[in-house]
Amino acid sequence: MILALDVHYREQKAKSVGILFNWNDIEPQSIIVDYYEDIEEYIPGQFFKRELPCLLNVIKKIDLRTVEVIVIDGYVYVDNDYKFGLGGVLWEKLNEQISIIGIAKTSFFKNKETVIEIVRGASIKPLYISAIGMELKTAAELIKNMKGDFRMPSLLKQLDTITKE
Repeated sequence: MILALDVHYREQKAKSVGILFNWNDIEPQSIIVDYYEDIEEYIPGQFFKRELPCLLNVIKKIDLRTVEVIVIDGYVYVDNDYKFGLGGVLWEKLNEQISIIGIAKTSFFKNKETVIEIVRGASIKPLYISAIGMELKTAAELIKNMKGDFRMPSLLKQLDTITKE
């Protein structure tokens, strides 16, 4: 199974959502929702301090023995020297046992060498893919080949919608 995670913030509260699916699925096989209060302030370069507790609360509700890959909204590395971003920190927290794929919608100038840009559907805007625990090219191909005709794969777009509801 693949677990995709996302978080939406409102003031000092967060709604975290995880969806479980297989690569060829059109619909999530399971949806997990959690709410988290008293979130950390956003600090540039330390986004993981704000987001990680929210993601871990969702992860606690899942049997990780069934998960082979986790997909996050964000980067695995924040620079070309492989300094961890949210994805790398999550990988460490999970004892380096589950591969992490980061998907970002905006470019980050410091990590051009640790991402692959992919273009999906008719979009001209790329997605920025990073990965740890698996080959970066493999991660990029998996995301590129997910179902959906638009920039963002359909399941990940659904995840974003559920998170913001």
